[in-house]
Amino acid sequence: MNVPHRTNVTKLQSSYISAQEEKRTKASKRRKIAIVRFAFFGILLAALSSIFFYTLHSQSQDIEAKLADKKRMEQQLDKLEKQQKQLEEEIKKLHDDEYIAELARKKYYLSKEGEIIFVVPEKNSPPYDAGKFGH
Repeated sequence: MNVPHRTNVTKLQSSYISAQEEKRTKASKRRKIAIVRFAFFGILLAALSSIFFYTLHSQSQDIEAKLADKKRMEQQLDKLEKQQKQLEEEIKKLHDDEYIAELARKKYYLSKEGEIIFVVPEKNSPPYDAGKFGH
């Protein structure tokens, strides 16, 4: 450890020694000031760097979120365009009298004169179970 060794030697009082002491104290003060400046500018640089990286990171996240929204909106737009095409085709078909007649026969079981309508169960419906109805 750096413990100053005390001696019983008396210091001489000369202008040279006092000038040297003055030089040492000034150099020590300059060193301390330089260290304080370096620490201050280092802390300032670190603070500005952290602010810069935080801003960069938050903007990057915002961009990613906006790109995800854009992709979702584009998918939604594609779905809506397909739906619009289907509806436009439906509108064109609804101007055709034969299509309207066929639609009325299918949905509302309307028939032409002398025509008999048979309702056939769908493939997904359960088969008829005679046990349910007591037969």
